[in-house]
Amino acid sequence: MRLDENKAERLPFPVANVCFGAAPLGDSPNSYGYSVGEERALETVRAFFEQSPCFIDTSRNYGNGRSEQRIGKIIKEMGGLPDGCILATKLDRDFETNHLDAARARRSLEESLETLGLDRLPILHLHDPEYCSELDDLTKTGGALEELFRMKEEGLVDAVGLAMGDVDLMMQILPDWEFDALINHNRYTLLNRQANRMYDDAHARGIAIFNAAPYAGGIFAKGSANTQRVTYQDASEEQLAAVRAIEAICARYQVPAGVAALQFSMRDPRITSTIVGVSKPERVEQTLEWASHAAPDAFWQEISALPFSTKNPEADRIFKPC
Repeated sequence: MRLDENKAERLPFPVANVCFGAAPLGDSPNSYGYSVGEERALETVRAFFEQSPCFIDTSRNYGNGRSEQRIGKIIKEMGGLPDGCILATKLDRDFETNHLDAARARRSLEESLETLGLDRLPILHLHDPEYCSELDDLTKTGGALEELFRMKEEGLVDAVGLAMGDVDLMMQILPDWEFDALINHNRYTLLNRQANRMYDDAHARGIAIFNAAPYAGGIFAKGSANTQRVTYQDASEEQLAAVRAIEAICARYQVPAGVAALQFSMRDPRITSTIVGVSKPERVEQTLEWASHAAPDAFWQEISALPFSTKNPEADRIFKPC
């Protein structure tokens, strides 16, 4: 299957409508509940690069740098980033101090370029300001956000974005800057619609919307019989009941729950690309199959009629980077 391509008004190039998220490839068991060894990660990256078009999302701090390191090994093995492959990474805070000022942002970019073996990047996001020690270090004159846009002016990146979870803070930052793209995760899924108004506003401004974590941390890919974690945390009985209600509809229509979760995002005309975390090569092919799996209108009508939350799904999450 060939992935379709989309382009938002501000994005300088089209991207695949499914993006392979490389966060699990950094080996972060605290978030995902399992480890990913290096050989498995490298084989998965090779599978990413076999796709055309190819869109990959990573971060300087996924697995304390391991995600970028593993991607960088395959880029070197292939003699450079393959033609037509769009790679996005992120400016990250210092994990020891949670500090992210302009100087730290510049170091983060330099570390990414060195690790990936590249001299420029297609897309660069500022990452997770909600966890930074001082928000003013990002937003003030001469701060990290201004440095991000300077990197674009210098030709080091083609497009710049904001990647984070906290919708309320995100909506404070977005209006003041001319972002090309945004990433939000876990806030627009079968279970949750907290990001809905933000997506309306961003789409109206021509910002590319990359909706991440459609499986709500993996439960719609693995099934509630195999995991009881939602949004990287142990799920409540209320959350599990909501998942099982969706699974029951899927079972009646013989549609995998992963199809419902992925295509719920893909069907939204506001969303430029859906970021799907992938941790092994066979999941790449499965993702493509789920993206193209046909489901009847009656199925989507029943799914759409189910209740959903608009609350912050990670309000009680204790963030651990690995």
